[in-house]
Amino acid sequence: MTLTGNWQEAWKHVMEGLPGAAPEEIPLSVFHDRLNKVAKVLNQAEPETGLTPKELIWRKNKMKVYRFTLPGVEVTKRTPIFMLYAMINKPYILDIEPGNSFVEYLLQQGFDVYMLDWGEAGPEDRNNGFAEYIFDYLHKAVERVCLYTGKEQVNLFAYCMGGTMGAMYAALHPERVKNLTVLAAPIDFRHADLYNTWLNEKYFDVDKLVETYGNVPPEVIDLGNKMLKPISNFINPWVHLFEKVDNENFVHTWRLLNKWVNDGTAFPGQTYREWIRDFYQQNKLIKGEIVLRGRQVDLAAITCPVLILTAEQDHIAPCSQTRALFEYISSTDKTEFNYPVGHVSLVFGGTARKKVYPETAGWLADRD
Repeated sequence: MTLTGNWQEAWKHVMEGLPGAAPEEIPLSVFHDRLNKVAKVLNQAEPETGLTPKELIWRKNKMKVYRFTLPGVEVTKRTPIFMLYAMINKPYILDIEPGNSFVEYLLQQGFDVYMLDWGEAGPEDRNNGFAEYIFDYLHKAVERVCLYTGKEQVNLFAYCMGGTMGAMYAALHPERVKNLTVLAAPIDFRHADLYNTWLNEKYFDVDKLVETYGNVPPEVIDLGNKMLKPISNFINPWVHLFEKVDNENFVHTWRLLNKWVNDGTAFPGQTYREWIRDFYQQNKLIKGEIVLRGRQVDLAAITCPVLILTAEQDHIAPCSQTRALFEYISSTDKTEFNYPVGHVSLVFGGTARKKVYPETAGWLADRD
């Protein structure tokens, strides 16, 4: 007995709106064998991640600040790197495994690397908004790193939503930021076409959602992100795993990313409310209308060198959404590196290892 159909080709045709698939005989025994192998993959313990040695240097509530080190590797650069990631996923995507780690690479180049881990918000955090997280957490974490290192400034390295917050922080505390690196961060929310359709305030009641959940569960955030490309996110990973289950390298990478993608954290309720209303619905950041504890977040206050990393295939934060930062800052030293990858592949995978890591490290070293 045989099964007819090339699975990958079939789904490609589905995405392109074409009927049928190129016929190819697949023995049923092979089909069963692959299913058994996929089942074994899914029943394995999750792979270890975040393996670069680190020490906790400060914490507040759920938030932790780590310093990374590598045995036998000395710090040769003067300015510490402060890594800031989004509040809705775990930051170990920047240190997912040896050889596939932005953290590890920067350490090998002699940088002193620190990272803020937001932790997992609990019910008691549901009323925390951007003011709390930027002034009471992020700023104090940067101050702690400066105290720990004896330096007056940091290289702020900020990814995804962390990049939005990093730009806000650099505007509010320019004295603490020597260089700003922004990776795939939403800045001008006019360029978030599909998100803007879904989140239109005429139809999307953010208050009702926050009142219902308190903190917004990671499953809700994950569903919204994946629905931007439903076939690519819900179907393709499983089709690819089925077809390539005999490829050990592919399976290893698949397991790493599958762990991280499904390891989300709750979005603090008030911060989510502000994120949707002030950023997506009203685009206040570029208008200079974000005011936190009486202080205006004015992007024009950013005068330090700025590096933007954009991903050509990014559907979470399109290039135009990130690139717009250059229009509103006062910096004269502005650089963009663009890569033919997606949102996550900007920091993980072959292009990241071969191009993104070294080019970012080189840019920072030139401005140390």
